[in-house]
Amino acid sequence: MNSFGKNKKFIISFNWKFNLMMIVTVIVWALAFPYIKIGLKELSFVNLTIMRFVIVSLVFFIIFIIRKNRISKLHKKDIIPIFFLGVFGVIAYHLGLNYGEQFISAGAASLIIATIPIQIVLLSIIFLKEKITLIKILGIIFSFCGVIIISLWGSVDTTLEINYFFGALAVLFAAAMGAIYTIVGKKFLDRYSGFSLTIYAMFFGSIGLIPFVSKSLIDQVFNMSIDGWLAIIILGIFSTVIGYSLWYIALEKKNASDLSVYLYAIPVLSTIISFIMFKDQITVLFILGGFFVILGLAIVNLEKRNNKNIRNKK
Repeated sequence: MNSFGKNKKFIISFNWKFNLMMIVTVIVWALAFPYIKIGLKELSFVNLTIMRFVIVSLVFFIIFIIRKNRISKLHKKDIIPIFFLGVFGVIAYHLGLNYGEQFISAGAASLIIATIPIQIVLLSIIFLKEKITLIKILGIIFSFCGVIIISLWGSVDTTLEINYFFGALAVLFAAAMGAIYTIVGKKFLDRYSGFSLTIYAMFFGSIGLIPFVSKSLIDQVFNMSIDGWLAIIILGIFSTVIGYSLWYIALEKKNASDLSVYLYAIPVLSTIISFIMFKDQITVLFILGGFFVILGLAIVNLEKRNNKNIRNKK
């Protein structure tokens, strides 16, 4: 009895720390969308991506120098695979998203990006052999319905507009790359810590951006305002260094399919942040959509907690 009590206390403590980590991840990723909007006012979609990862590379380089002994050693056989992991997570995802958002409405973009959790679940079944329960599927469906409501009717000015087909295709491609980044990364976490893998993937991905550097980068950087620099710093440090690191650290502890449902909270927070920053008006239906997202998250988390309690009783 005492042993079960201690285990239960450990589970509650662990869940509290884990959920806090996921809340921070969702918040810093939700910040990305309004600050991408600000950044694109002063930089092209390519230069915005490059400057974001210049900041990321500098931060990770400093961390690597200071805490080198705590970073997992990079194996030679993994250099090329992790390079392509960085290509998925850096070049493909961010260039695709930044390019596509120029031609489709925010509502359309968020709806397409909302397919990432579904793609993660499908890929995790195929490649990671994860088991998906009916309750987990139900939670994902509720959250996805919430995102649909928010994307279509959550704001007064929300439109589902696609001005250029390849813009929508680029965002869909970015969503697929985001899912692949999670699934492929999970495979490496048996020999690298989540933080170490993030450093290597981001570093190699940043190297892959070098061919995209042009004279326009220097011209645009020299003319950037304080708001532009603030956007780049927030995107680099918070949305990338902190967000991506916490995602892989969480992926060390949980199944990819379990984590995927948390991504549905991003449109909720992103809409709230846009309301605060840009005075975007939200509707009553936003509250309904947010309720469905939270309900879906609650269903998935309650299932995991009940499963742990059953195992501990045994």
